Amino acid sequence: MGKFLRIFFGCHARADRSFFFRGKQFPICARCTGELLGMICAIIMSMFHYRITILWCIIMVLPLLFDGVIQLITRYESNNIKRIITGFLFGIAFIFMLIHFHMFMMDIIYKMLTKIVGVAPPYFHIHI
Repeated sequence: MGKFLRIFFGCHARADRSFFFRGKQFPICARCTGELLGMICAIIMSMFHYRITILWCIIMVLPLLFDGVIQLITRYESNNIKRIITGFLFGIAFIFMLIHFHMFMMDIIYKMLTKIVGVAPPYFHIHI
């Protein structure tokens, strides 16, 4: 499972940037752990029809971008708490951006079918 998670997230799994439980290193780093938890949380939220706007998705991605870029261009070193929080926000935003993209594409297909056929098929109902 750990190898799959590292491949899925493209994770470096560095020991100094990972959590440990009972002496064993998590298979993915703190930021990727946060992303995974955020994705799981967002999927559960979406099952209850909770939605986040695109603007909020963009705002939720910014802390991860700022933290990562600042680490890249300066000597600043983030800590695992900041990494898991920024990863968590990104994970939520990522899932809701996928939902928005899916709805956008479904709306385009719906409009195309309506234009071609004249009436959209009855099974093709969109909830936005």
